[in-house]
Formats: sequence, structure tokens, C-alpha cells
Amino acid sequence: MKILFIYPSFERHAQSHPELKSFVPCNEYIGPPSLGIASVAACTPPEMEVAFQDDRIHPVKENNLPEADLYALSFFTPAATRAIEIGQMLRQTGRPVIMGGIFPTMMPDEVAPHCDAVVIGEGEPVWPQICQDVPRGNLKPRYQADAPADLAALPPPLVNLYLQAENDSFSPDDYPLQLSRGCPFACTSCVVPSVMGRKIRHFPLETVWATLTEFSKAGKICSLTEDTSFMFVSGARRRFRTFLKKLIESGPEINARLSYIGTSMPLLINVDEAILVEARNAGIGRFYLVCGFDPITQEAFGQGDRNATLKAEECIKRCHEFGIEPYISILVGNDGDDEGIFDRVLEFTQKTKIQIAEFAVATPYPGTPSWKRLLYQDRIIDRTWERYNDANVVFRPAQMSPERLQEGYLTLWREFYQDKQHLKDAEKNKRTVQF
Repeated sequence: MKILFIYPSFERHAQSHPELKSFVPCNEYIGPPSLGIASVAACTPPEMEVAFQDDRIHPVKENNLPEADLYALSFFTPAATRAIEIGQMLRQTGRPVIMGGIFPTMMPDEVAPHCDAVVIGEGEPVWPQICQDVPRGNLKPRYQADAPADLAALPPPLVNLYLQAENDSFSPDDYPLQLSRGCPFACTSCVVPSVMGRKIRHFPLETVWATLTEFSKAGKICSLTEDTSFMFVSGARRRFRTFLKKLIESGPEINARLSYIGTSMPLLINVDEAILVEARNAGIGRFYLVCGFDPITQEAFGQGDRNATLKAEECIKRCHEFGIEPYISILVGNDGDDEGIFDRVLEFTQKTKIQIAEFAVATPYPGTPSWKRLLYQDRIIDRTWERYNDANVVFRPAQMSPERLQEGYLTLWREFYQDKQHLKDAEKNKRTVQF
């Protein structure tokens, strides 16, 4: 039996707003797929054949549908529009179509009419059962594990699926690496606790290292973006430091490298200095600082609170002191944000000498606390899922019009990069900002 995993396409910022390409100093590019498909594919029985198609590179076409005995699509909200379209096309073949990932988990009734089975939650625990049910003709309409996946029992992700799909026009330098699943925090715009649970579960170091090594052999770097609590929760912090130690001690024959770590200002302010030193010694040169989800940045940018602003400035100063560049991603459009947020954000980036930044529109992703609240308040104004990509206003903001928020978002990109022609020249052939 041949199983074809498909990663549906979605719009990035510059695809939604082509004018961004004229003033942001990087090339618009297609980043790597998430690890979801590679992780589930690794749980496929060995007697079955697996293949991978990235719809962004090789689009699924109705007049030339790919051949397989089973189609499996994994996707998040921005890709849902295209995934539903692909599902409708593939069902014409008479072969079963499975849909899983964040969006199907949060909105199973939305995708159910366009596939034969929906996977709710983590796919690894139920995938072997699906692989048995399909050839027997016993496919159920929904699958959901009774308990979270036992990460210690999972094989490393089948990353070769991705590496083999690369070609001259698509060869990402940077791939994601996952240390854990779950998060104890409750950010209003995040579904991780709902999908992966509030308890942090750790991958064995051997699994993490095997994945990193596989990417390194192919000349790739990795980034840690899945969640940032490993820098704050004591047990996770110990594991993270063990990982950094192994990274520092790894020899040139492995050449394992990390490009950046995703984190937030409250975590960076409170993390031990020793960890920052170890991160720098491990070759990590950048922190991807997500702003707009935590009290410090919400109060500093949204309300202009002086104490919060000082804390935010201190965080950037700390990055510079330890030789790790802050790359900030700033969310605008929270209920506490008035029209002054755009000026406050730009003033902050100028004062702290931020060189690389990205900007995002607050987006109520299905299943998040913000989605439930705005749905209850009847403030959702657009359910075109491809527009749920942090670049479009799909709800009525509390303190400004949708049009003002949209224009303010574009103004941030334009004004921040207007005096950074040197970056545009230096990074002409590099991938500086994912947008």
C-alpha cells in the first residue's frame, strides 16, 4: 500500500501583500514544512510505502492527480482553504483521504465533508490503527487517541521525506527541531495547550539528537520554535542545558548547529545568565522574541506603560550583552491596543537598535481563547481560512477599525525597514526575515 502525505500550500505575508517585497530586506521564500508529517510517517508499518508531496512546490492538480492508495493531509489554519480544495479533488480517485493537524483538530466538522477520516489531536498514537483499517475497508470517520503520545516510544521523525523532496528551486537552510510537546501557559492566541496538553512532555535526548544529526548530515541548521517553557520550568530547563552541553561538545564530524531559539521577554528576563552563556557557546546567535502575547509587551506597546517598557528595553539589552541578536516578532491588534501602538512599537525598535523584526496582525485562530471570546462577542468578520496568516484583519478590533489595523500593520513593515537599505544590500541573496 502506498501512502502519500501532502503538505497543503498557504499564503505568507508577502503573498497576501506583495508591496512588502519592495521594502523588506529579504527574498520571499518558502520555508520548511513542520515536523508533523515526518513524525507520523515514521510510525507507518515498514511494509507500507510512504511518499511526500509539498503542494507549495508541486501543486496538486485536478488534471494530474498523484497516484496512491491513501492520501494523508496535515495542516494548520492558513492552509485549510487549500487543504479542503485538495481533499475534494483527491476523493474523485475513490481512494481514502485522511486529514489531521491543528486545524482539523480544532474544527473537525469543517473538514469532515471533504475527507474520509479526521484525526483529532496527535496523530502518532492512532496512525498504526489507520494503516490497518484502510486495507480492511474499516476506516472510521474519526480517530482520537485516548491519551497523549508517549514520546519515549516514538521513532525519530522521518526527515528524509523532506530532504528527498528538495530540488534546485527549493532547499531550505533551516528546519525545525522539537525538544518537547505541551505548554503550561495559556496565551490567548495559542492552541498548543489544547492540542498537546498543559503538561510538558520531553522527547528523549537520543531522539532529538538523531533528528539533529540527520539534518546536519544534509548540511542543514535547525531552530527551536515549538514552545519556550524549557527556559523557565525547572525540569525542562535541566534537560535543555544537557542538550546545550551535548551541542557544545559535538565534534566537527557532526557539525550540528542551531540558528535561533524562540522565546519571549518574560522568559529571557528571568532565565539564568549561565544558560545564556551556554546558548552563545553552543553557537546560537539569535533569539526569536515573540511579543504581544505576554504582559510585558502588551503593556509596553499596547498601553505605553513606562515600567513595562523599561523591562522590554532591559530584555533587548540583555540579548546584546550576551552576544545573541534579538529578532522580534510583534503582534498588533489586541483589545488593549489603541492607534498609538504603531508609533510606540517603532519608537521602541529605534531606541533599542533592533535590526531585524517582523510584524503580525492579531489573529483569532480557531480553538484559541481569543477565537472563543470573539466568536461569543460576534466580532469575527471573515472565515476565509487562507487569510488567517497573521497578515490580514479577520475580526473587529476593540479600539480601531479593521482598516486602520490593516494599514498600521503595513506601516510598521514600511517604516521599520525604510532606513535599512544596508540590510537589503547585504542580505540580497540571503533569507533574513520569514514573512
